[in-house]
Amino acid sequence: MTKLEFNHLVNHHTVSLRSYALNFTKDSEDANDLVQDTILKAITYYNKFKEGTNLKGWLFTIMKNTFINNYRRLVKTNTLITQSEEISSANLSFSATKNSAESKFVMGDINKALAQLPQEYYVPFIRYFEGYKYHEIADMLQIPIGTVKTRIHVARGILKKYLKTYSKEILGANVL
Repeated sequence: MTKLEFNHLVNHHTVSLRSYALNFTKDSEDANDLVQDTILKAITYYNKFKEGTNLKGWLFTIMKNTFINNYRRLVKTNTLITQSEEISSANLSFSATKNSAESKFVMGDINKALAQLPQEYYVPFIRYFEGYKYHEIADMLQIPIGTVKTRIHVARGILKKYLKTYSKEILGANVL
């Protein structure tokens, strides 16, 4: 089989590859990337394919292995601990969702910590965490922007104190 014939056969399976990729990624763009990586690897290593065997199964195996390797790489990259004095939404999100079983406990503790915040700190912090800018929060609450910044800073300090357990015991370093 020539490389051109092989490419044509591989492209014939693109629709089923995309459907299979969506099972892994649950995201359209990530699925497209995974399909592209799979096709690239298949074409690159077409000489390893044994003619007469199941091409679709071979492609699915490449995709599954590519996904697993990418996932492992991502986990390894995310385990590099960020040293920061501030609680960023990325750090909270990562620490709370890295393990589904653990995340239920962590999210429960985060919610308890948030519930401990006085209302004057809670509202600005939550708005900031949701992505609002300081000036937007100040306009919503009709308070000066400096007050918004101070309240968010104080809220972070309170949350840092309540969630201190997670900064050392679980993550192994001071992330919060």
